[in-house]
Amino acid sequence: MNPTRHAIGLGLRRGWTEFLQSVRSPQDQGFYLFTAVGTVLLLWFNRDNEIGDSGIFYPTYALPSILGALVAFGVVIGPAFALAMEREDGTLLRHKALPHGMQGYVTGQLTYHSLSLLPSLLTILVPSLLLFDGLMSGGAAGWLTVAWVVVLGLLATLPLGMVLGSVVPGTQKVGTWGMLPVLVLTAISGIFFPLQALWGWVQGLAQVFPVYWIGLGLRSAFLPDEAVTLEVGDSWRTGLTVLVLAAWAVAGALVTPRVLRRMARRQSGSTVEAAREASLQWVR
Repeated sequence: MNPTRHAIGLGLRRGWTEFLQSVRSPQDQGFYLFTAVGTVLLLWFNRDNEIGDSGIFYPTYALPSILGALVAFGVVIGPAFALAMEREDGTLLRHKALPHGMQGYVTGQLTYHSLSLLPSLLTILVPSLLLFDGLMSGGAAGWLTVAWVVVLGLLATLPLGMVLGSVVPGTQKVGTWGMLPVLVLTAISGIFFPLQALWGWVQGLAQVFPVYWIGLGLRSAFLPDEAVTLEVGDSWRTGLTVLVLAAWAVAGALVTPRVLRRMARRQSGSTVEAAREASLQWVR
């Protein structure tokens, strides 16, 4: 059997197994429920709020944007925390010692974090479709757009999480180095209100990163055609959405393996022990 194919197969099975364990975990079930309840309550209490003079109400506008934020946030912070933690507890070192172990490890992480998005999205989307009218205006074509935007969004943002987890000094730093910047970027990316409400330079900055484009792509799927007037340039810019997300995906595919190889070369028993000691000092 081809060693690389075998390692990837093991990674796929590992990712699937971890996903099944996750959905059966009371802690993860509580997280999905908390996120869903919080989001649906936000939409419910703002259900009568109109966005400007567009005739579009807040739940209709905000839901696709919130789903986009969950895609970006989940597949950046989740892999970053997992990779930083498994550097410290020796899991990564054990994978490094196996033939093609890093390929299997990365495959498992990609599989697990991609699948973990499904419960997060579905627990919000299903009750929202039942509670609020007119959320999906695009019909079958709209759902097809949702599918390709989510896939491209995953490919564009997952590498960022892997790189972040590789470069942070430790698990405790993921919040400062990763969570805070992602939250700020989400806040300025037109997720909770139209991007045009922000200063021009902030609009330009937001459009550099994939978070804005994931939200824009999902809004183009969910919202009616007349909602395009709320967007920059009065256009859904579908072609540019594909181009920007694909560019981030290609850049990630080129950069991430190099960063992971450098990080793996630095891993040794002594570095794992030092990380454990630092973690214990943090707890104390």
